[in-house]
Amino acid sequence: MSDMNIQSLLAQMRVMEAQSKMGVKPIAGPEMAAPAQQVDFGNLLKNSIDSVNETSLESVRVAEAFERGDSNISLAQVMLTMVKANVSFQAMTQVRNRLLTAYQEIMNMPV
Repeated sequence: MSDMNIQSLLAQMRVMEAQSKMGVKPIAGPEMAAPAQQVDFGNLLKNSIDSVNETSLESVRVAEAFERGDSNISLAQVMLTMVKANVSFQAMTQVRNRLLTAYQEIMNMPV
């Protein structure tokens, strides 16, 4: 990154900091303008579950290739894919647990 880009970035950050301290809504530049998108929670959740499933299937595929003696697959690669699959599954389980807790709290609210 060039010195000019760094200085420009620092100047933008200082302006944003000053605006936030004064309570002024920052003016969005072309690089900051993002179109408002509607996010469908169901699709987002389904895509996340599909991603966890793909990670798990990849882990199984790599482990089976290693067991068959594929010279392109190392033990470290097998372990890494297995850990990734495990972490993603645990994260998905935590999200599920929190969603269920939130649902139960909403259902127990008095009307």
